Amino acid sequence: MTALITRDELEAAMDEGTVTVVDALGGEYYAKQHLPGAVALVLADVDAQAPALLPDRGAAIVTYCSNPACPNSGQVADRLTALGYTGVRKYREGIEDWVAAGLPTETA
Repeated sequence: MTALITRDELEAAMDEGTVTVVDALGGEYYAKQHLPGAVALVLADVDAQAPALLPDRGAAIVTYCSNPACPNSGQVADRLTALGYTGVRKYREGIEDWVAAGLPTETA
């Protein structure tokens, strides 16, 4: 199981520039709203796109999707781990929690 990260921990890591954030929703959801600086990567594209998007397999990576009921972030995190990424964590509460806390988002 993928290690979890809290909103506060994620916000601090983003502020420090020490994490790559992965939006596991992709598509129109990513275009409409995503965490600042997040890259879109859905499960179907992980094998093909991860090497280019995430070249450092030891880097801190956090996946997220919409909320705890959404399986996407866990699936993407699990696949990244299977491909040899060692610093993967999941923001289980997702973008709904981020927005509810009044934190900034971006659009594509």
